[in-house]
Amino acid sequence: MAQYETLEIEEVEQDEQEVLIEYDITTYPSDFTLSGLFKMWQNQDITIPDYQREFVWTIKQSSLLVESFLIGLPVPPIFFYIDEENRNLVIDGQQRLLSVFFFFEGYFGAENEKGKRQTFRLTGLNPKNKFYNKRFIDLEDNDKRKLENSVLRAINVRQLAPKDQSTSVYHIFERLNTGGTPLKPQEIRNCVFRGDFLNRLRILNSDENWRAILGKKLVDKHQNDVELILRAFGLCYHLNEYEKPMKEFLSKTSRKYQDGKSKRIETFEQSFIKATKIINDSLRKKPFSVRGPLNTSIYDSVFCIIINNISKIPNNLSERYEDLLNDEKFIELTTLATTDEKVVKERFNYVEQKLIK
Repeated sequence: MAQYETLEIEEVEQDEQEVLIEYDITTYPSDFTLSGLFKMWQNQDITIPDYQREFVWTIKQSSLLVESFLIGLPVPPIFFYIDEENRNLVIDGQQRLLSVFFFFEGYFGAENEKGKRQTFRLTGLNPKNKFYNKRFIDLEDNDKRKLENSVLRAINVRQLAPKDQSTSVYHIFERLNTGGTPLKPQEIRNCVFRGDFLNRLRILNSDENWRAILGKKLVDKHQNDVELILRAFGLCYHLNEYEKPMKEFLSKTSRKYQDGKSKRIETFEQSFIKATKIINDSLRKKPFSVRGPLNTSIYDSVFCIIINNISKIPNNLSERYEDLLNDEKFIELTTLATTDEKVVKERFNYVEQKLIK
């Protein structure tokens, strides 16, 4: 089982408010047979994001769902987000879908530590129930057909506009996902903007100097550390385009670079590794956690300025940084309205003047 640590982030962005973002979205229902959905799953036409919550239903919960189909009880619809390549991204309904797929396969859940899977027998039913303790292959032929031909409605969601900015899926996923504990922002991005870009940021997240800067050997369970790297990337290359809220800016950045083909990513990777070494060698321990938790506003301005000036770092960087931390103007820029466009740009300019020039 993976091990994690919790990265504490200083709450200095409470003033960030959601802005009204208007989308042109179409929704339409589709009625799928369970056998049709299973075939789509086998053909990889249905995607349950890698970083979505794991399957958490018990075998009894899944058995009761299967029984509902067998006896003709209604089952709530699932939600698909249809992307540009007509793939079906599961927004809501993961537990229901996997329960059905597992039953058809004959095994419940994933493999255990010994590489074995539990046989899926309908559990928790009355022993007098004719489906009690049955596997799919144990069902009578007419019951197999009834289950395979049972219909599960899907609500399909497509974004029509704005084009090339399909961040609506983030908001839809955020509001509709009902998998228990709400997913954190970067966990949602890992789901809906999955691709080579975020994978490469996760690789950077294991950089030895980066872990030392954060003061955490293990990665953060909710991907807050990866979000910090994404924040640096976005502000390094798109500071002039930045608009609040920060959450939406980071989602747009994830979408823009999703396929990982931009040369900027490779350039950033190289500069990131150099910058983390400079910071770890030159600055105080856990340099951005000046009041306990990590201050994202101190982090983004200082880290990005170092990355963007990687070839002209002054020899007295440490002294300059200590002076900056005690500078009243800098304290104001990192504690009040920290994600406002004007404040962000002023903060970056101020840090560059104090650290580099």
